[in-house]
Amino acid sequence: MNINLNHIIDQVVKDKGIDRAVLVEALEAAVLSAANKKYRNTRDLEAHFNDEIGEVEVFEFVTVVDEVENSYQEIDITEAQEIDPDVEIGDSLGMKMDASSFSRIAAQTAKQVIIQKVREAEREGVYNEFKGRLGELVNGIVRRYERGDLIIDLGRTEALLPHREQVPRENYRQGDRVRAYISDVRMATKGPQIILSRTHPGLLIELFRIEVPEVAEGIVEIKAVAREPGSRAKIAVASNDPDVDPIGACVGMRGARVQNVVSELRGEKIDIINWTPDIARFACSALSPAEVTRVYVDSEEESLEIIVPDDQLSLAIGKKGQNVRLAAKLTGWKIDIMSETRAAEAELEELTGAGTEESAEADASAEQLSAMAAKDAIAAIKTAASPEEIARMAEGETRVTVLRASEARTAELTEAKSEEGDEGNADNADNADNADNADNADNADNADNADDAERME
Repeated sequence: MNINLNHIIDQVVKDKGIDRAVLVEALEAAVLSAANKKYRNTRDLEAHFNDEIGEVEVFEFVTVVDEVENSYQEIDITEAQEIDPDVEIGDSLGMKMDASSFSRIAAQTAKQVIIQKVREAEREGVYNEFKGRLGELVNGIVRRYERGDLIIDLGRTEALLPHREQVPRENYRQGDRVRAYISDVRMATKGPQIILSRTHPGLLIELFRIEVPEVAEGIVEIKAVAREPGSRAKIAVASNDPDVDPIGACVGMRGARVQNVVSELRGEKIDIINWTPDIARFACSALSPAEVTRVYVDSEEESLEIIVPDDQLSLAIGKKGQNVRLAAKLTGWKIDIMSETRAAEAELEELTGAGTEESAEADASAEQLSAMAAKDAIAAIKTAASPEEIARMAEGETRVTVLRASEARTAELTEAKSEEGDEGNADNADNADNADNADNADNADNADNADDAERME
């Protein structure tokens, strides 16, 4: 090989971005593979790259012996001393071989080894580069669709924008430019796989970091983000400098900064609110633009019960519950919203709950009766204790058999009650007779005593 490989190596390193040492190692491995193929792996060979002449040199190593038994790996002492006078028995002698005599097949093998090594080195370089860029934004060009997924050309490699990471309202055509968030980088069998996202909350954070210098410098900090991609988003910001308004910094002059972010997200609405460690105040801000009357905090369950004016209830909940859903994601707490009227009713029910316990049970029984089968309803009626309870249970009932059973049970209870009344009247009459007799007896005794007294006089 009389070609100086230094220029070729430098060019490949520049084009492919591969480390020079890796490429030199690939050349050495390729030439060694070709030499072993020529000599059918019968000799002890080594390949080394000579930087001075830009050539890969192949050396054959043999052991110096008195008597040669294996001519491929041993050499006679006399012959060895002709090459190196200082050699002794047992030394390993290296002799340079003519690599230009390799066959076409051996050269083809060397080429394949070089291509494979370069490709592996290139994949490893791409993986290491993008692994360190996890969480950054990248720009690319749409190349093609594959089963709903987008293949994005990033220059050095291609990335995947899965269907699940695409915003539903966004459509792309071949050749369109895309800005996306690097959500994952992993090594697959075919090389590094870079996963992009347009729905990740980190995309919103990185866009504000680009548009707002205060965020990039750390003066304004984005504390929390909640997104429903393509529709609406909320971000909570706080300032580390008391002289800097975090909301004003993110909005910009006449809304220019936030408008640039909205344009990149294809019209996604963004609410910017002040972050505060007080969860009650933070939740009130998260529900904006709705006004809040009262907030009840349950720290153990991490839940909030928020009372709003009646005319603000729909605004607080939002379209299909979107506003309260985003507020819950932003705060990380469970949020229940109630109107003032409903809250007052609930408080009244709690205050009068003890006094209306019986009526509540009766209402529950009536509701249960209407939901029962006819057989079960009749059985429930037979266990009723009073006609009033039967009347409540049968209210709204239309089934004839159930109505007859209720009438029969009512009659039975009424008759039993009247019999108890008659027995009570008889007992009272007996008591009255006994009392009269006792009075008469007392009167007679008193009369006898008076007569006796007169006689004695």
